[in-house]
Amino acid sequence: MKNKNIIRIAIVTAFILLIPFLAMQFTDEVDWSLFDFVAFGALLFGSGLAYELIARKAGHRAYRAAIGVALAAAFLLVWINGAVGIIGNEDNPVKLMYFGVLGVGIIGAFIARLRPRGMARALFATAVAQALVFMIAMIIAKPPFHSTKEIFEVLKLLTLNAFFALLFIGSGLLFRRAGKMARVEPKACEAS
Repeated sequence: MKNKNIIRIAIVTAFILLIPFLAMQFTDEVDWSLFDFVAFGALLFGSGLAYELIARKAGHRAYRAAIGVALAAAFLLVWINGAVGIIGNEDNPVKLMYFGVLGVGIIGAFIARLRPRGMARALFATAVAQALVFMIAMIIAKPPFHSTKEIFEVLKLLTLNAFFALLFIGSGLLFRRAGKMARVEPKACEAS
């Protein structure tokens, strides 16, 4: 059973990697290097494997959904930040703060031992860390707001950070729901 799921994850990863590979054959707009394929494949396969290992132990759909949302948010954060850079370009060292955001989530998950209530707190803390990245970036950059382009860039950064923070909050709410469901079910079993 485990091997079938791992093979399934590998096949899905390979098919998704075919999309940019085929696009490269027809357009110059897509220009991936071998490193891009390896990095994207490793992120995709690793996210799928993490979901499989963690969600397989969960009995509640809310818990599995929470894991899925958290892993999808982390995957997108790493990919977007690595591919084009959320703050500035891909060479901007300020973007390393996003790895701190993921660190908050990972450390929180270890402390919570993947239990729903603790995971909810970890994901809420991750959302706060995500919001702090935007605030710290604004303090460091001190944008002058003199042109429409500068205002647009700040709004784009705010929107993207808010998107990720909302994903982490959504995952935290799903974990909270899973924790409540886990507390309710044993009581129902005792009554019968």
